[in-house]
Amino acid sequence: MKSKELALLEKYYGYKSFRKGQEDIISTIVNGSDVLAIMPTGGGKSICYQIPALIFEGLTIVISPLISLMKDQVDALKDMGIQGELINSSISAIEENKVINNIKEGKCKILYIAPERLESSSFLNVISNCNISQIAIDEAHCISQWGHDFRTSYTKVSGFIRLLKKRPIITAFTATASEEVREDIVRLLNLNNPKIFITGFDRENLFINVIKSGDKKSYLHNYISNNKEASGVIYAATRKEVNNICEELCTKGYSATKYHAGLSENDRKKNQEDFIYDRVNLMVATNAFGMGIDKPNIRFVIHYNMPKNIEGYYQEIGRAGRDGEKSECILLFSPQDVQIQKYLIEQSIENIERKNNQYNKLNQMTDFVYSNECYRKYILDCFGEIYDHNCDNCSNCLNEGELVDKTIDAQKVLSCIYRMKHKFGTTMLIDVLRGSKNKKVIQFSFDELSTYGIMKDYSSLELKNFINTLVSHRYISLVTGTYPVLGLNEKSMKVLKSEEKVTFKEFKVEKKAREDNELFTILKEIRKEISIENGVPPYVIFGDATLKEMTIKYPLNKEQMLNISGVGEVKYKKYGEVFENAIRTFVDENNIEVSTHTKETEDAKIESIHLDVTTNKELFNKLNDIRCEFAKKEHTIPKMIISQNSLKEISGRYPTNLDQLKDITGMGPKKISSYGEKIISSVNEYILSNSQEVNWTEKKKKKVIIDGESREIHEIALDMLKEGKEMTLISDETEVSISTILGYVTDYIKEFGEVQFNLNLDEFYNEEEETLIVNSCEKLGYDKVSAIKKELPSYIKYEAIRAVILKKYFLRDN
Repeated sequence: MKSKELALLEKYYGYKSFRKGQEDIISTIVNGSDVLAIMPTGGGKSICYQIPALIFEGLTIVISPLISLMKDQVDALKDMGIQGELINSSISAIEENKVINNIKEGKCKILYIAPERLESSSFLNVISNCNISQIAIDEAHCISQWGHDFRTSYTKVSGFIRLLKKRPIITAFTATASEEVREDIVRLLNLNNPKIFITGFDRENLFINVIKSGDKKSYLHNYISNNKEASGVIYAATRKEVNNICEELCTKGYSATKYHAGLSENDRKKNQEDFIYDRVNLMVATNAFGMGIDKPNIRFVIHYNMPKNIEGYYQEIGRAGRDGEKSECILLFSPQDVQIQKYLIEQSIENIERKNNQYNKLNQMTDFVYSNECYRKYILDCFGEIYDHNCDNCSNCLNEGELVDKTIDAQKVLSCIYRMKHKFGTTMLIDVLRGSKNKKVIQFSFDELSTYGIMKDYSSLELKNFINTLVSHRYISLVTGTYPVLGLNEKSMKVLKSEEKVTFKEFKVEKKAREDNELFTILKEIRKEISIENGVPPYVIFGDATLKEMTIKYPLNKEQMLNISGVGEVKYKKYGEVFENAIRTFVDENNIEVSTHTKETEDAKIESIHLDVTTNKELFNKLNDIRCEFAKKEHTIPKMIISQNSLKEISGRYPTNLDQLKDITGMGPKKISSYGEKIISSVNEYILSNSQEVNWTEKKKKKVIIDGESREIHEIALDMLKEGKEMTLISDETEVSISTILGYVTDYIKEFGEVQFNLNLDEFYNEEEETLIVNSCEKLGYDKVSAIKKELPSYIKYEAIRAVILKKYFLRDN
């Protein structure tokens, strides 16, 4: 039998189960205890106080500083048939009186107010006579002066609670709070023996990407060009930067708007609504925008400048992927970002203690950018959450991009700084390196230096970006002041003495934040029309994740539609048939077979020749950690220990002894001897601790299909090449060497005689290597790859040999 809480969740919200932590938090509140809940942005905080509000007899008051969030939340509540209201500065006196009357007549279940409303005596007179069952404080970190977003209005909350005749249950929620801030929340709100929940700060669906090199403007425009249809937020540090970026994007024909404190209230409101209602795709904003934006389909957040603290950064990237879909968070860093943030702190009217605290937080943020460890691990450590492995979903973990040796160019720059006596900034350094004849260069006799004009092949912008990259990797010190100057340090000297190499990753732009199919586009259009008719944001109708599930399962009746996550009884009655009809039309027009009988028959047929395996992600991660430990001990890369697919197969088949492990693809006697005991021990431990049901099936002659992927590895690699993906990315994802992939391409051309790939082969060898390889091929024959490798110097890699062979002997006529 379903609990009352779960029944309400399914009826109103359309979800079949609670997210992590929600059920425990809700049960604790319903049982009458105060609560402090730390939940990640997008973790479903509002449900945690809304469901108790539906169970309690009296009124629930939600205190929030976020006017935009109040409207979104109340719109969503009313759309579900729940009596919700709001009082804040955005409504008129007539509208406020109407809300007050609804409260008096018991026609309001959940009331949202701004903390400033607690200073209104007329409001206090009305509310003090109501049966208040719960007061929920959202963004509770705002009460602490040590939080990143302290608001004095929040100090009124505890006094308001004391004025009430009967103390209600007090619940506090926030996404970002250090231990110090959590203690402040409990103390300043006078929470009564509260149960504290920390459901975890991690947002696994967010890819964290920090880029410390290249031209920010070019990266931004390339990225937006490749993600025109996606919804995204671009944060900049100043109003001027916001205006400039927005103007450039609009000039290029992109759908963009802006938000900052310099705009009028009406302009901010209009621009925000245009973004929320999907009338524009891009929002360019200062950090004044975003808190309380409940738009779930934001696919990317780009920070054009580094934020001033980790808390603010994590809250801002938390705007992305609130629907649980994969989303990207990109931070474009340059050393000047630190100076901008220092200037903003200095210009603020905060007291010295607060300013010092902000400087400490800025240092922590700067350390994050420079960190070489897992970015997610660094952030979670800041919030006191133990994360003892790499996430494999950030740019540090994935180490994407080919490393390029920039040592000689770096030595030229450092040598010039040394000869200029460390007293000048970037502009003068660029002029000297590019051989400028401006007055100051001649005045200081810099045209007589050996480094004068040594980097003419760089444009001014390219050289500026390269110098900034050297600063951001700490090869150059930036001495701050009115006019920041460049200096050398211990790391610089190692480079100058050739004791340390300078290697940077190539500047990469992801092609797509998300791929959408035809039916998804159709359903989005229907959703947009309904949203306009009802005057609510599109995501209030159904979220992207719900629409996406519809495109996979093709629900054609009420029973099937109610099995879609996000479709409950209430929403089905309002919108279900419209979407059913659209799906039915699409299925008919495209001759799609969705018969259950057909699918079962097909499954039975496949089962006789295939062994289907579904990866258990939790167990896979544990096994991958073991693989990485072995790789570290043996000074090799993880894929050389055990392949990724073998780990997936183990995680989905659960071998419990060494004999069963022999039945796993790729697990030969040597691997079993070296790693088998540890793997089997980990599998058995997982089965025991999770009460996992195991039905071992021998593979015999069946082909193993993992997670529905039936293609061979060479087919996957070739298809990825046809999609335009880079060779290094394909190598990382498939765990196949670049040399092997080039071999696949060669075999493909031999068989089909045509080239369907855009190949950049020059990146795998230099001119000297090409000459040596061609000479060897002419002597031994280009099909004797192993013999060619033996004859060549050891530093020439297999991938260089295969690339040259492809270019010279297979692509000559193409």
